[in-house]
Amino acid sequence: MTQTKTRRAGGREARRTARANPLSDALRPIRPGLEGGTYRPLSEAQMQRIHAAVLDALEQIGLADAPPSGVAYLTGAGAIQGEDGRLRFPRALIEDTIARANRSLTLHGREARHDLDLSGHRVHYGTAGAAVSVVEVHSRTYRDSTLQDLHDAARIVDQLDNIHFLQRPMVCRDITDNREMDLNTLYGCCAGTTKHVGVSFTEPGFVRDAIEMLHLIAGGEDKWRDRPFVSNSNCFVVPPMKFATESCLVMEECIRGGMPVLLLSAGQAGATAPAPIAGAIVQAMAECLAGLVYVNAVKPGHPAIFGTWPFVSDLRTGAMSGGSGEQALLSAGCAQMHKFYGLPGGAAAGIADAKLPDMQAGWEQAMSNVMAGLSGLNMVYEAAGMHASLLGFCLESLILGDDLIGQALRCTRGIEVDEDTLSVDVIRAACIGGPGHYLGSAQTLGRMQTDYVYPSLANRFSPKEWDELGKPDLIEKATEKKMKILSERAAARFDPITDRAIRERFRIHLPA
Repeated sequence: MTQTKTRRAGGREARRTARANPLSDALRPIRPGLEGGTYRPLSEAQMQRIHAAVLDALEQIGLADAPPSGVAYLTGAGAIQGEDGRLRFPRALIEDTIARANRSLTLHGREARHDLDLSGHRVHYGTAGAAVSVVEVHSRTYRDSTLQDLHDAARIVDQLDNIHFLQRPMVCRDITDNREMDLNTLYGCCAGTTKHVGVSFTEPGFVRDAIEMLHLIAGGEDKWRDRPFVSNSNCFVVPPMKFATESCLVMEECIRGGMPVLLLSAGQAGATAPAPIAGAIVQAMAECLAGLVYVNAVKPGHPAIFGTWPFVSDLRTGAMSGGSGEQALLSAGCAQMHKFYGLPGGAAAGIADAKLPDMQAGWEQAMSNVMAGLSGLNMVYEAAGMHASLLGFCLESLILGDDLIGQALRCTRGIEVDEDTLSVDVIRAACIGGPGHYLGSAQTLGRMQTDYVYPSLANRFSPKEWDELGKPDLIEKATEKKMKILSERAAARFDPITDRAIRERFRIHLPA
């Protein structure tokens, strides 16, 4: 008995020592850009049928309400405007656009270590959305979101390993002027993180000011165009099958300014998209392919993300149900179609309909995040922090989401099968003349960091240990981590000269 205890204690000490030594990125069990794609809800025949329906919809139905400049770009590329004003897209135009589209897409961070490679089935998780409220977990209340809340979210994202990018997750409701809100949103995000940032713009006239700010942050137009670290999240369509005139003009300005574009189609199944999952996928693919033609007509090869974001309704009430199994299937099916076309794409997952980070939120966020990763979705938007079907954003939930996404990434990585992992020699050594267990073995010590993910906040204590430690509460631990991050100056803040130049040119609402 004494000998066994010594071995176990020695094994624990060896494991603690191993965990204390950080691994290189290449050896970490999880990291940005792990390859997914093992989960395929659609068969090859089903994808072919969806593709055929997409081509029919674009050729026979088309899209309405393009701005005059869009009509000129699209008809110049080969689209046909009918007497009803709708633009229809011949099959050959769609197929040629897919063939010519930019497939080698990297979304840059302000720091190169945060660059995101969107090739193949590489998976990245991040925030997104336009929540109008912040969830206060301790009072169990919702309040209007502010610029400071957005900046705090960016600062927290900057410190979370498994949140790979920041797309603006909430609206600055304390700024009533739309131009100032857009510019302060850009400033607040970029001053909070050096990871890739996604923002939107209310009017095309605001884009030029934003690009000017980005030139200041980057250190010049040439440096910005070489490494554009902000993308435009652009709702260029109003489902079903209509262009959003103002957003299309914003998109044209962003393309001219060298900003990558997320082509975002966000129909709601049963309301602004067909109720069947397959039908919602068909419409989203058709709308985004029309958008891809538009982008390439403005500037061939411009970086564009295929952003099929169809959402699901609870058909009893019409309310959005972003945390449903149907939503998880919908996003996974979209991811599979992105790869059918060979295009870098994104969709929404990780949304909770739950109002607080509780058990309901846990299963809703985990289910869709895991399925998105397994399906090889390049950009998993709204993956952490989002509650109340996109109406509320929670900073504690964002922090807890880092642990949750860590487990989703481990599922995405899958199971490696080779001579070492099959372990026959290790089993032999343990069973024949060995200790009868694998604690402290060279393989266990070598694999404990490269194969296993350890949550930073979730606890795996026994009930006795949990009790002795004062029954630690998950939300309290997340709040403690939030306060620690926010008590320190953001590493992403601009140098004083740059910050002064920005503030002299624009009215920035955050304190210097």
